[in-house]
Amino acid sequence: MFLESKNYHWEKIDENLERALVGYDSSLMLTVVKFKKGGIGYLHKHIHSQAAFIASGKFEVQIDGEKRILSSGDSFFVPTELLHGVVCLEEGMLVESFSPMREDFIK
Repeated sequence: MFLESKNYHWEKIDENLERALVGYDSSLMLTVVKFKKGGIGYLHKHIHSQAAFIASGKFEVQIDGEKRILSSGDSFFVPTELLHGVVCLEEGMLVESFSPMREDFIK
C-alpha cells in the first residue's frame, strides 16, 4: 500500500522510454514513464480509460486527431478506444493511470 520510488522496477521499453508499474489491482493501474527527448508513445488505442499527469518535460500529445503541446503540471484524459500518442519534446516523465488495469503490462 506504500510505494517508494526507490523500490520501483523500471522496464526498458526502448532506447528512449522506461516504465515502472507503481501499483494496481483489477480496476486501476498507476504507472510512471520516463521519456528521453525524442521518445515516442506511438499512436494506439485500448479499452482502458487513461489519465496522465506530466510530472516533468514537454510533450506533443495527440488525442483523436487533435494535437496540443503540454508541459510540466499539465494533464490529459483519454476516453476508451480513442487513438492517442505522445512525442517527447523535452526529457520528462508521465504519471499515468488506467481503468481497468492494463493486463498487457503485466509479465
